[in-house]
Amino acid sequence: MTKRTSAKYKLDRRMGENIWGRPKSPVNRREYGPGQHGQRRKGKLSDFGLQLRAKQKLKGHYGDLTEKQFRRIFSEAERLRGDTGEQLIGLLERRLDAVVYRAKFVATVFAARQFVNHGHVTVNGKRVNIPSYRVKEGDVIQVREKSRQMAVLLEATQLPERDVPEYIEADHSKMSATFVRTPGLSDVPYAVQMEPNLVIEFYAQN
Repeated sequence: MTKRTSAKYKLDRRMGENIWGRPKSPVNRREYGPGQHGQRRKGKLSDFGLQLRAKQKLKGHYGDLTEKQFRRIFSEAERLRGDTGEQLIGLLERRLDAVVYRAKFVATVFAARQFVNHGHVTVNGKRVNIPSYRVKEGDVIQVREKSRQMAVLLEATQLPERDVPEYIEADHSKMSATFVRTPGLSDVPYAVQMEPNLVIEFYAQN
């Protein structure tokens, strides 16, 4: 299990937002933070606070990224030509666990990491068990045939709360998905507003 699986909604409550758009999120019932002091009135966040919050929200959305992993991806985005924020989103969405999640093979990004880890996924016919594996445009991601009757798969494909984005072509009858193109910020179906520009500001000052 990933280190956040048992407490994945703590991040929702700490941020006061339903980061994954899940119906069971505690934010749907109460918008204050966790703990006995959660209902205290919050003061206005400083610029640093807003930047940190934006970073934690984006990093948290992808399930289990450590600060070291996230910083490494950000540094790579900085080196690429073009808008750093757009490049950052593109690199995050090219992670294999993110593609498995977006293709609706599993219900959560946490489950996607575990699903890949356990060897249930192939890329272009070869088994890959590294969640951070970076897919390329045109890659075909499939659930291994002997894994296709798992309950988590059958449940996830029926989830009404989210659709497969346009940059992924998914065929749930074959449990197959093609990564068509690298998305930009506006292409990704985040349930809440993500602000990679604030993430850039955060790392520029810290």
